Amino acid sequence: MSTHADKEKQQRLIVLGLVCLAIGIYVASFFLPYWNFTLLAPQYPQGLRIQIGLDHLEGDVGEVSGLNHYIGMRSLDEAAVLERAIAPYAVGVLCVSLLVFVLVPSRKYSWLALAPGLVFPLAFIGDSFYWLYQFGNHLDPRAPITIAPFTPTLLGKGAVGQFETIATPAAGFYLALLGFVVITVAWYIKRRICWGCRLRHECHFVCPNMTVGSGGTSATSGAEEGDRVKA
Repeated sequence: MSTHADKEKQQRLIVLGLVCLAIGIYVASFFLPYWNFTLLAPQYPQGLRIQIGLDHLEGDVGEVSGLNHYIGMRSLDEAAVLERAIAPYAVGVLCVSLLVFVLVPSRKYSWLALAPGLVFPLAFIGDSFYWLYQFGNHLDPRAPITIAPFTPTLLGKGAVGQFETIATPAAGFYLALLGFVVITVAWYIKRRICWGCRLRHECHFVCPNMTVGSGGTSATSGAEEGDRVKA
């Protein structure tokens, strides 16, 4: 017959499995493009396409940078140089923080370990918008073609001169969102375990129950222990 401790152990194993899945998802997303940009114009019937990854740009980068020069916009290679350089380390820190979430923090501090995974997709969007704003609103006044400052569209359709632009999320970003969902579920399950633990008021940075294999420390277990003492 399954005891409460056995069920708690199973739940902790589920949390571990979900976190490992999330880590795999985030690592896989690193190697895929996060955002697609397409430029359409009569002279480019096939369109110009750029794919933005966490640490690189792909596609018609040189062609688009050359066109940007005419309106005073900087080369695309100058965007997010620091972010692309530290991207591998950022993903590494994210994965380590998720393991810490499983192994170390108590319920009071779990959110600290979980925060990098939760904000990762939002940070990418925020940083991308920042660079689009910088590029579109700080044009070289000496450019051959003068246009009013603007912010390129981050999502959906937009226009730059005679070009129509289309911006959409790519596979890497969708994977990052999936990772967000997975770790949210893991957090919810772990939160239920922690709130049912009889040692929950003793939590500091390190959980008294500690790792996946611990059991028999839940509220129910504490009650059973008290009954045995009274007997």
